[in-house]
Amino acid sequence: MSETKNQAPFDKMMIIRTAILLLAWLNQYLVINGNSPLPINSEEITILITFAASMWAWWKNNDVRYKARRNTQYLKDKGLK
Repeated sequence: MSETKNQAPFDKMMIIRTAILLLAWLNQYLVINGNSPLPINSEEITILITFAASMWAWWKNNDVRYKARRNTQYLKDKGLK
């Protein structure tokens, strides 16, 4: 069996959701410490952005583990997903 044939790729939207979530949490951390990499000064707005990004990333089915990606790829190959 070829190892490359059994690889399950990351979903592009999962990578985008994760990147946005990490950026929101980084911005939240910096706002708490008095800085902000984004041009947003209000703490309430940054909390809202962080909450929204967290909910979006949590709500979607992120196949981070290899077994989950492999199973999702199997379902797609069989036309079940």
